Amino acid sequence: MSSVADSSVLTCCHHLKTESWEEHLRILKIITDLFLPHIGLSELEDECFSKILPKAVSVFDSMMKEISDQVGGLSSQNTELCALLRNVLQAMMQLIDALSTCVRHVCSFEEAPDLNTIRSLPTCILKILRETFLHCKESDVVYCGRLSLVADLLQGLFKEAYSLQKGLLELLDHITLDSSASEEEVSDIVTVIHSLLDICSIISNLDIALHANTWKFLIKQSLKYRSLVEEHLHHGDISSSLCENLLASFHSCVEWAEQMTNAGQQEATQSPEYKLFQKSAKMSRFFANTLVHYIKEFKIFLTKYCSCFHQVYLQIVSKFPPSLSAQALPTALSEELKAAALVPMDALLLQLLPLRPFTEIVLGKDLRLSPEHEFPHCLLLTSVLGQLVTQPEEVLQLWHTGSQFPEDTPRHPLYGALFTSFRRCYTERKVPVLLPGVMMRGQAQVQVTLHHHMCVQLCASVAALPPVYFPVLERCLVDAVLQADTQTALLATDVWCFTARYGTAELCLHHILLIAQLVKMCTTECYQLFHLSLLLKRMVFLMTPNHQMELVMRFPPSEEENLPVWRHVLIRALSQDVRHRVEKDIIGVTQKVLTDWQNGGHKLGQVDKLNVVLMSLLVVVRGQSSLQEQCVLSVMKMVTQLWLRMSSDQVQTQPALQCTLQLLLSMSTVLVKNVDPQFICQALLCVDALMSQKCSDHQLLLAALEFLASLGKIFVPADNQSHILPRLSSLFGVLLADGPWLLHQHALEAFSHFAEVTNHEEVISQSLSKEETKTKVVNYLSKTVNAREDAESRLHRLKMETAEIEQHNEKLEHKEENDCNKQPTEAVTDSEPCPKRARQETGAEEYSRYIQTAESALKALQALIEGQANSSAPPQWLESKLQELHTLINHISAAGQTI
Repeated sequence: MSSVADSSVLTCCHHLKTESWEEHLRILKIITDLFLPHIGLSELEDECFSKILPKAVSVFDSMMKEISDQVGGLSSQNTELCALLRNVLQAMMQLIDALSTCVRHVCSFEEAPDLNTIRSLPTCILKILRETFLHCKESDVVYCGRLSLVADLLQGLFKEAYSLQKGLLELLDHITLDSSASEEEVSDIVTVIHSLLDICSIISNLDIALHANTWKFLIKQSLKYRSLVEEHLHHGDISSSLCENLLASFHSCVEWAEQMTNAGQQEATQSPEYKLFQKSAKMSRFFANTLVHYIKEFKIFLTKYCSCFHQVYLQIVSKFPPSLSAQALPTALSEELKAAALVPMDALLLQLLPLRPFTEIVLGKDLRLSPEHEFPHCLLLTSVLGQLVTQPEEVLQLWHTGSQFPEDTPRHPLYGALFTSFRRCYTERKVPVLLPGVMMRGQAQVQVTLHHHMCVQLCASVAALPPVYFPVLERCLVDAVLQADTQTALLATDVWCFTARYGTAELCLHHILLIAQLVKMCTTECYQLFHLSLLLKRMVFLMTPNHQMELVMRFPPSEEENLPVWRHVLIRALSQDVRHRVEKDIIGVTQKVLTDWQNGGHKLGQVDKLNVVLMSLLVVVRGQSSLQEQCVLSVMKMVTQLWLRMSSDQVQTQPALQCTLQLLLSMSTVLVKNVDPQFICQALLCVDALMSQKCSDHQLLLAALEFLASLGKIFVPADNQSHILPRLSSLFGVLLADGPWLLHQHALEAFSHFAEVTNHEEVISQSLSKEETKTKVVNYLSKTVNAREDAESRLHRLKMETAEIEQHNEKLEHKEENDCNKQPTEAVTDSEPCPKRARQETGAEEYSRYIQTAESALKALQALIEGQANSSAPPQWLESKLQELHTLINHISAAGQTI
């Protein structure tokens, strides 16, 4: 009888004999040991494997079932059951050994087998391997605390399975399929890959080497037969499993590193913890590189899983400094961890850049991230910005343009997303976190803030930006400047100024004209005006002299309607000719408005108009180092005229005059050496009157503090000291004693500046008459800190503030948006009086207001006459006018008596 016939007889017996797995195992061993060596390669599948291997799987399953049925009664006392289960485990090892014999036999042939000749072998073996590894993994649960009774056999079972899988993978590695492979062969390879993926999920915590080698083979087979299997593979399962394994290894690595750091073992490189750390780091590096390679080869099939890749990036970056959720590690451990997981993230990002779904996720307008992932996302966007330089046109368009059609998934342009992300990193900006700066001119690399880091990256990107995307950049800069967060607007301002410097002079002019028009359109003191005015101040420095003159021609400072623009321009930014023109025009228009106000009887309704021109005049005064002597005289004349008419009684009741007083104080601060002592006394009287009313206008009080500090630069004449110095001491004492922390800090600064330069030292001692005030000043000068907030509490506070500040900013923007969206009729209605009639003054209040106005005017007239007594005589018509006023007063008095 031939060997093939003998085999056929035995396989038939194998199918027909008793259902006892012991008998089946005995027959299987006979076939594999005695008959298999005599079967040729071409006959293996049909005559042997297809008949015995499925039955072997069935027998193996019956063994597993018997263990699960009997294991509940296992104990050291039940020796019979213990022996039974040990016999089952030994039989399972024998079955696996028989399968190993089959693999070795196939490998013994010189030529590599076709997959069709052994197709039952890998399928059946992988099923048995899966169940074996799963049984070993769940052994703690299966044997219910009695694992020690069978631990030696389970260890042997695992080793046999390990050896079987190694042999099978070596066998499959020798098999080659070409483009003419049948559908059955392709299906078999796909099944092998998916089975190995299933096994990988089981053995991840059993053996690192086995896990890594299985994954290597899985990916190798996927790439080897890429053209055949790419449309059949479960790419989502494979990529998701890679991500899960990467994160699991990485988090394990971080935990070991943190444990070693907390225990002070970072230097013990031979410790068990360090070895486990290294193994985890090695696996992290392996899975990170494998994921990058798999995405590179199959990215067209992975578009649905970009959200998973995005999360992997964020989770890994969030565990590295300067992220606030990362623990500080020793340099050696940190560097190993970076090499294992952080470095491959740049390669991962590079592979994801061309994928539109990834772009839609990263730039999404409704992106909801956890607080600890906001900063990593910002770093991701910054990294994208740096990598785009080397990308083709279609990738640039994908990232820079944003969503363009209604059917597109809404997404920001990259620049818009960067500013939005930066805005959300409030806590990181306040701490602040520090990132590596750019090395320049051989200098050592320094740590820089997030603002600095992003500013450098953004400016570098602008320098390389193709012209076609420039309009998108401009829109993003405008949007960023006009939003509520000031530091984000400042970042956009920095980038805008670089853009103006890097571009042409004509571009700079075009932008400044646009900004100036926007400033002019801001009719109220809103946050947009603050941001735009800051940008305008800086941009004017970048203009050529000719273009500065063109700005003057477009917005003539001689016209009152353009003064809101010039009040935000620094005079020193202008060329000499332009500066003189602007100074002359502003001084001229201010003098005209002031004269009109005086001739109009000092009507309070005209004070707002006066304040507008005084704001621009203040800009001229602050640039006084360039003022011509004639201009200084003209300004001082106007300041004098205003102080003559500034009444402390009126300032207390008229908010518009408080604004005028603030501007006068600011101008007098700059011109303090030119101000007459009587007007200094007048200023102190006005401030004292406001302090007695507990004035809540912080801007006015800050201007008053600057004025008080400037008085240290002058020497008060002896005949004026009794009027000025006591009041100066009294004001310093009040302002230093109490108040909001911001005003109190400025009061300390102002007093210290005054004390450093003054010749009137008695003012210092008199201001510090209270011991409490003296202690505050001494602590400030000695830089004593009463209470220091610990780092953890400060970080917690900043995180709590983030939500509050963002809500405040959103509320501001929502209000502005509603104001802009109002219909014209609504806007007009808002400017009209309310339908409800305003409260009317009582008779006594109305009498009091007119009497105060008349009294203030007469006092100002008296001061003017007394001040000019030694210089020039009053006009001739003054006497007749005074007689007319006297007659009018008598008539009013007589009329009051008859009522």
